[in-house]
Amino acid sequence: MQELTNNALMLKVKSGDLDKLGLLYERHKKRLFGFFYNMNSNASLSEDLVQNVFVRILKYKHTFTGEGSFSAWMFRTARNVNYDYYRKNKITFNQSEVSTVEYKLEDGDSIEKGMDKKDEISVLNRAMQILPPEKREVLVLSKFKEMKFSEIGEILGCSEGAAKVKAHRALKDLRTIFLQLETR
Repeated sequence: MQELTNNALMLKVKSGDLDKLGLLYERHKKRLFGFFYNMNSNASLSEDLVQNVFVRILKYKHTFTGEGSFSAWMFRTARNVNYDYYRKNKITFNQSEVSTVEYKLEDGDSIEKGMDKKDEISVLNRAMQILPPEKREVLVLSKFKEMKFSEIGEILGCSEGAAKVKAHRALKDLRTIFLQLETR
């Protein structure tokens, strides 16, 4: 049997075939976990939030139209789950260490090639901690989750061009913060 697309699986879930939600969960649990972990650096909380996303997907399955990508719809739901958690618990976003950035730097994407990678990661971690959550979120989606700007636009509720501008501004702010920290 040919493997069904995410959109096709979600449309089956929408029409009542709830077993297909398990397939979607298996396909996307790691990506969602990574998104949440990059936002809060808490593995246990990230696992709980992944579960909450799929509970909410089941609850709001009727809102999926199949016109956009399932991933964008799912990450929009994940984003809402994340905000709701922090709002409900009256917690500000955890701006703790972003240790998962190291794998990107090992691929040669270092900010300045001459620096020692461990120092660079430490400064980048601190810069990410200072960056506002909404800018950190767009960087996580575009750089760490490697999503297309059209999908990011769907998630953020804006156009593809606006998503590019938000990512560009977030990178510019991150670079400014990074350079300020680097000179200290």
